[in-house]
Amino acid sequence: MRNRQRESEQQQFIEAVGLSFEQAGLPRMAGRILGWLLICDPPHQSPGELAEVLQASKGSISSMTRLLEQLGVIERLSLPGERRDYFRIRSESWAALFKRRMELVSNFRQLADRGLELLSEHTPEQRQRLDEMRNMYAFFEYEVPRLLERWEQERRSQSE
Repeated sequence: MRNRQRESEQQQFIEAVGLSFEQAGLPRMAGRILGWLLICDPPHQSPGELAEVLQASKGSISSMTRLLEQLGVIERLSLPGERRDYFRIRSESWAALFKRRMELVSNFRQLADRGLELLSEHTPEQRQRLDEMRNMYAFFEYEVPRLLERWEQERRSQSE
């Protein structure tokens, strides 16, 4: 009974990660794969193991692991004497994923700048929406790299 309860709790966690991914605009299955890779033992899993645990098609596993690799969250590895590939969470992937998201912040700030150029001769009231957008994204564009640097320092001090 204890084992069944643990499996149920694991499935709930996997689904929660999948739903979080979906709310972030990413495929739920990619989140489910990530959810399993966060808690599985061993920490690396073959595509077949992922398909079995997640009750998903091998095609779905293939396309979603490719997406997670492109996002820099997981990596493919091979083990000595094994003919198949495995996937695991990539070391330092969270900072890399966050940095990639920061590119969107810069893009939105640049768009706001372009919009403000278009409205350069308009009243402050007409420019207010773009000013607010630009100021917020410029703030994050300036502050988040500082936070990431502090995180890197914290991570290094934890590993010493």
